Amino acid sequence: MSKLFGDSHRKLQRAFDTERLADRIEERLCRDHITADDRACIERLDMFFLATADAAGRPNCSYKGGDPGFVRVLDERTLLFPNFDGNGMYLSMGNASENAHVGMLFIDFENQKRLRVNGSAQIVAADSVQPEYPEAQFLVKVLVREVFPNCSWPNARSLCPAPQYPHWCRAGSACTGLATYCRQVTLRGRRKRRREKLAPPAGVEPTTYRLGGGRSIH
Repeated sequence: MSKLFGDSHRKLQRAFDTERLADRIEERLCRDHITADDRACIERLDMFFLATADAAGRPNCSYKGGDPGFVRVLDERTLLFPNFDGNGMYLSMGNASENAHVGMLFIDFENQKRLRVNGSAQIVAADSVQPEYPEAQFLVKVLVREVFPNCSWPNARSLCPAPQYPHWCRAGSACTGLATYCRQVTLRGRRKRRREKLAPPAGVEPTTYRLGGGRSIH
């Protein structure tokens, strides 16, 4: 009897002949506790994505970030993370207050590892654990139900060849490096489009204009 799949999942698995594969994945990879390797992964990261839904089932996905180790592994079945003052909407925490089921996705960009944790969330007082989280409004304790890796990173990457980022993109924060890379690509694209827009039509010789100070433009 599967703890991970329901009738709706089974219907699609049978339609596309993946039921045996799904069962094998659940058997080999899915667990109900956090291992030592899971703990090391979670506690070295500075972000994760949190999925919640309200009482009507309307979903929300939110980025949660902090210093490395801001998500604590209290024991093999319990995680803890702080809620800081954000935009004041409390979409995730409001959802968790009325529907405790949550999903957490941890992504280790440097080591190419992704980990899913599903469980039930409880909001607890900010001073309920030691050491305390400075400036936390309250804490969220997640009682772990399922832990399993996301689909294999190399298999997912093979669907779309990875771009060859320059060496400086890999230094320091992966997110910062990628953001810098994307900005530079965007700027190069803008410059290229500007040059194409200013270029003379095909067959027309470019004209040189003299500017003050001996400079010229074409």
